[in-house]
Amino acid sequence: MKLVPRYERLKQLAKRFPALDPSAIETCLTMLRLSNELTEAYEAHFARHGVSHGRFVVLVQLFAAEDAGETLRPAELAELSRCSRATITGLLDTLEKDGFISRTDHPEDRRMYSVHLTSKGREFILGMMPDHYRRIAALMAPLSLDERDTLRDLLAKVSSGIPALRDP
Repeated sequence: MKLVPRYERLKQLAKRFPALDPSAIETCLTMLRLSNELTEAYEAHFARHGVSHGRFVVLVQLFAAEDAGETLRPAELAELSRCSRATITGLLDTLEKDGFISRTDHPEDRRMYSVHLTSKGREFILGMMPDHYRRIAALMAPLSLDERDTLRDLLAKVSSGIPALRDP
C-alpha cells in the first residue's frame, strides 16, 4: 500500500464517512499532539523541582491567597484547582507531611479548617517561580502579543465545542 499524506487519507475516508471533516480532524490531531507535548514538558519541569502538577497548583493557590491576605479551605482549593475534594485531600496530606502546608481549625466549626503555607512552602514556591515564569515566557516567545490574544480567542472558541465530544 502506498503511503499518502494524512490529509489525503482523511479526504479519502470522508468519501465513506460524510461527517468526517478532514480539516477538523487534522486541526484536532495537532492540538492533541501539542497537549501531549505540553504535558510531558510540564511533568519534566515539575519533576526537576520535586513536585507534581497538582502539588504545584495547590501551592500557587495558597501563595496567591496569602498574598491577598486571605485563607482557603480545602473545598475552595479543590474548586480553584479544578479537582475533586478527594484529590485535594490527598494533595494536602502529602504537602503537610513534607512540611509545605499546615492546617488550622476553624474557630467556630470543628469540622472545618483552613490551609496555610509554612515558611518551607513559601520558600519553595518563591524559589521555583522565577524558573517557572522564565520557561513559560520562553514557550510563548515565538508569538507576538497580538498572536497570543488571537490564540486565546481561538482556543476559547474550540473550548466551547467540547460538549459535542461529551454529550451522549
